[in-house]
Amino acid sequence: MLEIKTSAIIEEYLAYIKNKAFPCVAAKAAQARQHIKCMVADHMACPKDDRVILKFLYDFVDDYRNSKTSFHSAAIIFKEPEFQNEEMFDVLFWQRIQALADLDAENYDYDKRVDDDPSSANFSFSLKEEAFFIIGLHASSSRPARQFRYPTLVFNPHAEFEKLRETNSYNNMKNIVRKRELEFSGSLNPMLADFGDVSEVYQYSGRNYDTNWKCPLKITHARSKNNSPA
Repeated sequence: MLEIKTSAIIEEYLAYIKNKAFPCVAAKAAQARQHIKCMVADHMACPKDDRVILKFLYDFVDDYRNSKTSFHSAAIIFKEPEFQNEEMFDVLFWQRIQALADLDAENYDYDKRVDDDPSSANFSFSLKEEAFFIIGLHASSSRPARQFRYPTLVFNPHAEFEKLRETNSYNNMKNIVRKRELEFSGSLNPMLADFGDVSEVYQYSGRNYDTNWKCPLKITHARSKNNSPA
């Protein structure tokens, strides 16, 4: 089996975003402004790339904070594995997110603008004291809009959504995305909710959770009230 070049994988991801039917207009805006940063890692189950991924995301945070324009995202694209179902992806999704959170806690506090309790309606994932809304993509997702050939973690700065709310642009964008999602997928994501209603962790991996599900993420940052001994 021939090794697929990193550049080809990134181009495939950008083409996936550029697809006319793809519903997320924010992602399209980020691509149009060349604000999508991509990194290709090896196997999603392997921790060997975690520190490289974290460095990539830290650099992204620096670039984002220095930018004077809106709509930015960072995509971590894994070459392997090929998932057969959402449950398999979900397990590795939280493994990688947990690993990044633990490494981040060695050097940074949690973003004080959001809650650090995954069960909180005001929770958002934090790296380098910058909150993120995360989207998981993979070929076996039940949501057509999340069906990308390679397992991918997309990090979107939470502050950008807040800026949209401040300018009264958020609801308009949300309605456009939901209309496009309905046209593209035939239904709305059952996990979809607005920030502040329920925890956004239910939307991260794309899996349709039942009422008994509990987020496995444990925040270990020094000042976190959720940092309790094991």
